[in-house]
Amino acid sequence: MPDLLGINHLTLSTTDLDRLVAYYTEILGAVLAFEHAATPSNPRVAVVDIGGDDHLMIVETATAPTTDLDPLGNAGWGIRVATHAQLCDVRARILSGGWPVGQIETLPAQWTMTTRDPDGRPVDIRAHRPRTASPSPGSD
Repeated sequence: MPDLLGINHLTLSTTDLDRLVAYYTEILGAVLAFEHAATPSNPRVAVVDIGGDDHLMIVETATAPTTDLDPLGNAGWGIRVATHAQLCDVRARILSGGWPVGQIETLPAQWTMTTRDPDGRPVDIRAHRPRTASPSPGSD
């Protein structure tokens, strides 16, 4: 059985592809990988590179996406940045763009904040905290 490497893409629907692509590229720093125009049999699609080999596939639809939180009251999905400083920078860019974003919270293994994209969909943005070394076995 092959080893899993991670998530290849996450698909988001939107009624305004240009607005959502602009948010993820101009505010959050993703890069537009490619875009396909609508055809009689397929909707308009854009794919944005969010780092590594991870992508968001954004599909333009006539129906607005759900904006509910997950069963735990969280966004249900998130994007990762490398450091706390980068998380602070992203938060400042979101605020300067006029979009809503919560405070940065400190969790045991990461820092996190939740924003809402232009469709109102919740998105967690996180940075993992540096790992502390575990004591070596037998070093009491």
